[in-house]
Amino acid sequence: MGIMVGNNRLLLLLEAQSSWTVNILIRILLYLAQSYHEYFERTSQSLYKSTKVKMPKPELYIIYTGDRGRKPDTISLSKEFFDGADIDIEVKAKVIYESETEDIINQYIIFCKVFDEQRKLYGMTEQTVRETIRICKDRNVLKEYLMNREMEVVTIMMSLFNDEQIMKTYWKDMENTLTDKITHDKDRETAERMIKDGELSLEKIARYIPSLSMDELKELEAEIMQLA
Repeated sequence: MGIMVGNNRLLLLLEAQSSWTVNILIRILLYLAQSYHEYFERTSQSLYKSTKVKMPKPELYIIYTGDRGRKPDTISLSKEFFDGADIDIEVKAKVIYESETEDIINQYIIFCKVFDEQRKLYGMTEQTVRETIRICKDRNVLKEYLMNREMEVVTIMMSLFNDEQIMKTYWKDMENTLTDKITHDKDRETAERMIKDGELSLEKIARYIPSLSMDELKELEAEIMQLA
């Protein structure tokens, strides 16, 4: 999320959620380029003129909602991906963890942690969302916001569940398709060897390998005859 602060600062906030990965630096680099592109278009500045454009100073932050452990305060592209070498493009981001403060970001981090705990108990369900909201209101975490916009929060988070479920279904289908293809290819190889041996008729091969139709076996036999 890119936020303009005044006329000379661009804050870029990214959420790493509870799974730590330095790959988020690549996402920051791409998001930053997109944010600047949108800024230059919005301010009608051309990159192809000789006049130097005005651009806001970037401030890059990662909101991490998992346990801090021994994770660093700052991560950089050169250190994480190029062993600290002096590279031609650098990205450094400050990491925000849960703290003792009561500011809005810290409350958001606590909200995410409560949500993760409830999801482990109830899965990707509406009960998870409502329990998260109830617990956070009891703890005075984002209380005013949740009291005023509870239904909106439930709707948004349930839509995220739906999107995640769609992606899970998609990848499961892809996995099943790949598995079926591998199995089918192996069955074709077995049938090809049996046809080349010439000891069994196509009808018997079809009984041993029911995944291949008679038409497919005839087609395979014709291919083998052409190569003979």
